[in-house]
Amino acid sequence: MLFSGARASVEPFASALESKCGCTELSKEGRGVVLGRLGEKPAQVMNMKMLMLLQFGLLLVLLPDYIVEGKRDPVLYCGACRALVDELLYEIKKVNPKKTTEVGSFRIFPDGTQEKNKIPLAKSESYLTEVLENICDRMNDYSLHVDPETQEKSYKRFAPRDGEQMGTINFNSFQFNPDTSNYLKFACESVVEDHEDEILSLIAQEADSLADKLCVKKSGFCQISSHAEL
Repeated sequence: MLFSGARASVEPFASALESKCGCTELSKEGRGVVLGRLGEKPAQVMNMKMLMLLQFGLLLVLLPDYIVEGKRDPVLYCGACRALVDELLYEIKKVNPKKTTEVGSFRIFPDGTQEKNKIPLAKSESYLTEVLENICDRMNDYSLHVDPETQEKSYKRFAPRDGEQMGTINFNSFQFNPDTSNYLKFACESVVEDHEDEILSLIAQEADSLADKLCVKKSGFCQISSHAEL
Protein backbone atom coordinates (compact mmCIF):
# COMPACT_ATOMS: atom_id res chain seq x y z
CA MET A 1 0.00 0.00 0.00
CA LEU A 2 2.85 2.35 0.82
CA PHE A 3 4.48 2.00 -2.58
CA SER A 4 1.19 1.99 -4.48
CA GLY A 5 0.67 5.43 -2.98
CA ALA A 6 4.20 6.43 -4.02
CA ARG A 7 3.45 5.19 -7.51
CA ALA A 8 0.28 7.26 -7.69
CA SER A 9 2.15 10.36 -6.50
CA VAL A 10 4.80 9.99 -9.21
CA GLU A 11 2.23 9.96 -12.04
CA PRO A 12 1.27 13.69 -11.76
CA PHE A 13 4.90 14.53 -11.07
CA ALA A 14 5.95 12.85 -14.32
CA SER A 15 3.30 14.75 -16.25
CA ALA A 16 4.38 18.06 -14.73
CA LEU A 17 8.03 17.38 -15.48
CA GLU A 18 7.23 16.52 -19.11
CA SER A 19 5.28 19.75 -19.49
CA LYS A 20 8.05 21.84 -17.93
CA CYS A 21 11.07 20.54 -19.80
CA GLY A 22 9.45 19.14 -22.98
CA CYS A 23 10.85 15.68 -22.26
CA THR A 24 8.87 13.51 -24.69
CA GLU A 25 11.07 10.51 -23.93
CA LEU A 26 9.82 10.51 -20.36
CA SER A 27 6.47 9.17 -21.57
CA LYS A 28 7.99 6.37 -23.63
CA GLU A 29 10.74 5.10 -21.38
CA GLY A 30 11.22 7.17 -18.27
CA ARG A 31 7.62 6.97 -17.13
CA GLY A 32 7.53 3.19 -17.63
CA VAL A 33 10.81 2.70 -15.79
CA VAL A 34 9.81 4.88 -12.86
CA LEU A 35 6.29 3.55 -12.48
CA GLY A 36 7.15 -0.07 -13.35
CA ARG A 37 10.11 -0.28 -11.02
CA LEU A 38 8.09 1.26 -8.20
CA GLY A 39 5.59 -1.54 -8.55
CA GLU A 40 8.08 -4.39 -9.02
CA LYS A 41 11.14 -3.58 -6.88
CA PRO A 42 10.34 -0.69 -4.54
CA ALA A 43 13.24 -1.43 -2.20
CA GLN A 44 15.77 -1.01 -5.00
CA VAL A 45 14.14 1.96 -6.66
CA MET A 46 13.51 4.17 -3.62
CA ASN A 47 17.18 4.75 -2.94
CA MET A 48 19.14 7.93 -2.57
CA LYS A 49 19.74 8.40 -6.29
CA MET A 50 16.04 8.08 -7.02
CA LEU A 51 15.16 10.61 -4.37
CA MET A 52 17.76 13.04 -5.73
CA LEU A 53 16.33 12.62 -9.23
CA LEU A 54 12.81 13.32 -8.01
CA GLN A 55 13.97 16.38 -6.04
CA PHE A 56 15.82 17.77 -9.05
CA GLY A 57 12.81 17.21 -11.29
CA LEU A 58 10.53 18.86 -8.77
CA LEU A 59 12.88 21.85 -8.69
CA LEU A 60 12.57 22.18 -12.47
CA VAL A 61 8.80 22.11 -12.18
CA LEU A 62 8.58 24.74 -9.46
CA LEU A 63 11.20 27.24 -10.60
CA PRO A 64 10.12 29.98 -13.01
CA ASP A 65 10.99 29.57 -16.69
CA TYR A 66 13.61 32.35 -16.78
CA ILE A 67 15.64 30.58 -14.06
CA VAL A 68 15.32 27.09 -15.58
CA GLU A 69 16.29 28.35 -19.04
CA GLY A 70 19.27 30.31 -17.71
CA LYS A 71 17.70 33.67 -18.55
CA ARG A 72 17.68 36.63 -16.17
CA ASP A 73 14.51 38.63 -15.87
CA PRO A 74 15.78 42.24 -16.24
CA VAL A 75 13.04 43.69 -14.03
CA LEU A 76 13.75 41.16 -11.30
CA TYR A 77 17.54 41.54 -11.31
CA CYS A 78 17.45 45.31 -11.65
CA GLY A 79 15.03 45.47 -8.73
CA ALA A 80 17.16 43.10 -6.64
CA CYS A 81 20.32 45.13 -7.33
CA ARG A 82 18.73 48.46 -6.44
CA ALA A 83 17.08 47.01 -3.35
CA LEU A 84 20.42 45.55 -2.27
CA VAL A 85 22.11 48.94 -2.59
CA ASP A 86 19.29 50.70 -0.75
CA GLU A 87 19.49 48.27 2.17
CA LEU A 88 23.28 48.45 2.26
CA LEU A 89 23.33 52.26 2.34
CA TYR A 90 20.73 52.20 5.09
CA GLU A 91 22.98 49.98 7.22
CA ILE A 92 26.02 52.16 6.54
CA LYS A 93 24.17 55.31 7.65
CA LYS A 94 23.38 53.67 10.99
CA VAL A 95 27.08 53.38 11.85
CA ASN A 96 28.72 56.23 13.76
CA PRO A 97 31.05 57.89 11.20
CA LYS A 98 33.62 58.46 13.95
CA LYS A 99 33.88 54.75 14.64
CA THR A 100 37.01 53.27 13.08
CA THR A 101 38.79 49.96 12.80
CA GLU A 102 42.38 48.99 12.17
CA VAL A 103 43.40 47.24 8.97
CA GLY A 104 46.79 46.03 7.85
CA SER A 105 48.74 47.65 5.03
CA PHE A 106 51.40 46.33 2.68
CA ARG A 107 54.12 48.14 4.58
CA ILE A 108 56.28 45.99 6.87
CA PHE A 109 58.51 47.56 9.50
CA PRO A 110 62.13 46.43 9.99
CA ASP A 111 61.11 44.49 13.10
CA GLY A 112 58.70 42.42 10.99
CA THR A 113 55.49 44.01 12.24
CA GLN A 114 52.83 45.25 9.84
CA GLU A 115 51.77 48.86 9.63
CA LYS A 116 48.19 49.46 10.75
CA ASN A 117 45.85 52.04 9.31
CA LYS A 118 42.56 53.26 10.71
CA ILE A 119 39.56 53.48 8.40
CA PRO A 120 35.85 54.12 9.04
CA LEU A 121 34.20 50.96 10.31
CA ALA A 122 31.35 51.24 7.79
CA LYS A 123 33.84 51.03 4.90
CA SER A 124 35.84 48.12 6.21
CA GLU A 125 35.72 44.84 4.34
CA SER A 126 34.97 42.88 7.51
CA TYR A 127 31.93 45.02 8.37
CA LEU A 128 30.52 45.11 4.83
CA THR A 129 31.02 41.37 4.34
CA GLU A 130 29.08 40.70 7.53
CA VAL A 131 26.23 42.95 6.39
CA LEU A 132 26.10 41.33 2.95
CA GLU A 133 25.72 37.87 4.46
CA ASN A 134 22.13 38.49 5.55
CA ILE A 135 21.08 41.52 3.54
CA CYS A 136 19.10 39.52 0.99
CA ASP A 137 16.70 38.46 3.75
CA ARG A 138 15.29 42.00 3.46
CA MET A 139 13.78 41.12 0.09
CA ASN A 140 10.73 39.88 2.00
CA ASP A 141 9.79 43.56 2.39
CA TYR A 142 9.73 44.21 -1.36
CA SER A 143 7.22 43.36 -4.04
CA LEU A 144 6.52 44.05 -7.70
CA HIS A 145 5.10 47.53 -8.24
CA VAL A 146 3.30 48.66 -11.39
CA ASP A 147 3.09 52.39 -11.99
CA PRO A 148 -0.62 53.16 -12.54
CA GLU A 149 0.19 55.81 -15.18
CA THR A 150 3.15 54.42 -17.13
CA GLN A 151 2.65 50.70 -16.32
CA GLU A 152 6.38 50.53 -15.64
CA LYS A 153 7.31 47.58 -13.44
CA SER A 154 9.85 47.79 -10.62
CA TYR A 155 10.43 46.30 -7.21
CA LYS A 156 9.73 48.58 -4.27
CA ARG A 157 9.72 48.29 -0.52
CA PHE A 158 6.19 48.16 0.87
CA ALA A 159 7.03 47.54 4.54
CA PRO A 160 8.58 50.32 6.64
CA ARG A 161 11.77 49.73 8.56
CA ASP A 162 11.76 50.01 12.34
CA GLY A 163 11.14 53.63 13.28
CA GLU A 164 10.88 54.73 9.66
CA GLN A 165 8.04 56.70 8.11
CA MET A 166 7.32 55.83 4.49
CA GLY A 167 4.37 58.07 3.82
CA THR A 168 1.25 56.96 2.00
CA ILE A 169 1.58 53.72 0.04
CA ASN A 170 -0.87 52.69 -2.65
CA PHE A 171 -0.99 48.95 -2.09
CA ASN A 172 -3.28 48.56 -5.11
CA SER A 173 -0.23 49.24 -7.29
CA PHE A 174 1.64 46.26 -5.85
CA GLN A 175 1.34 42.72 -7.16
CA PHE A 176 1.74 40.48 -4.15
CA ASN A 177 2.72 36.90 -4.87
CA PRO A 178 3.92 34.33 -2.29
CA ASP A 179 6.86 33.41 -4.54
CA THR A 180 7.98 36.96 -5.32
CA SER A 181 10.20 37.38 -2.26
CA ASN A 182 11.86 34.02 -2.94
CA TYR A 183 12.68 34.96 -6.53
CA LEU A 184 13.90 38.41 -5.46
CA LYS A 185 16.06 36.90 -2.71
CA PHE A 186 17.54 34.42 -5.20
CA ALA A 187 18.40 37.29 -7.56
CA CYS A 188 19.83 39.37 -4.70
CA GLU A 189 22.10 36.52 -3.62
CA SER A 190 23.27 36.14 -7.22
CA VAL A 191 24.15 39.85 -7.37
CA VAL A 192 26.15 39.60 -4.13
CA GLU A 193 27.95 36.45 -5.24
CA ASP A 194 28.88 37.81 -8.68
CA HIS A 195 29.68 41.41 -7.73
CA GLU A 196 30.85 41.43 -4.12
CA ASP A 197 34.28 42.82 -5.04
CA GLU A 198 32.73 45.69 -7.00
CA ILE A 199 30.39 46.49 -4.11
CA LEU A 200 33.27 46.67 -1.61
CA SER A 201 35.41 48.71 -3.99
CA LEU A 202 32.69 51.27 -4.79
CA ILE A 203 31.92 51.84 -1.11
CA ALA A 204 35.61 52.16 -0.24
CA GLN A 205 35.91 54.82 -2.98
CA GLU A 206 32.90 56.69 -1.59
CA ALA A 207 31.31 56.45 -5.01
CA ASP A 208 28.31 58.69 -5.62
CA SER A 209 25.15 57.23 -7.14
CA LEU A 210 26.13 53.77 -5.95
CA ALA A 211 23.00 52.14 -7.38
CA ASP A 212 23.63 53.48 -10.89
CA LYS A 213 27.32 52.59 -10.84
CA LEU A 214 26.72 49.04 -9.61
CA CYS A 215 23.42 48.18 -11.26
CA VAL A 216 23.89 50.00 -14.58
CA LYS A 217 27.60 50.41 -15.32
CA LYS A 218 29.19 47.46 -13.52
CA SER A 219 26.60 44.70 -13.77
CA GLY A 220 24.34 45.91 -16.58
CA PHE A 221 21.21 44.72 -14.75
CA CYS A 222 19.46 48.08 -15.18
CA GLN A 223 19.13 50.62 -17.92
CA ILE A 224 19.49 54.33 -17.24
CA SER A 225 15.87 54.91 -18.22
CA SER A 226 14.65 52.15 -15.89
CA HIS A 227 15.73 53.93 -12.72
CA ALA A 228 13.03 53.88 -10.10
CA GLU A 229 13.22 55.11 -6.56
CA LEU A 230 12.93 52.42 -3.92
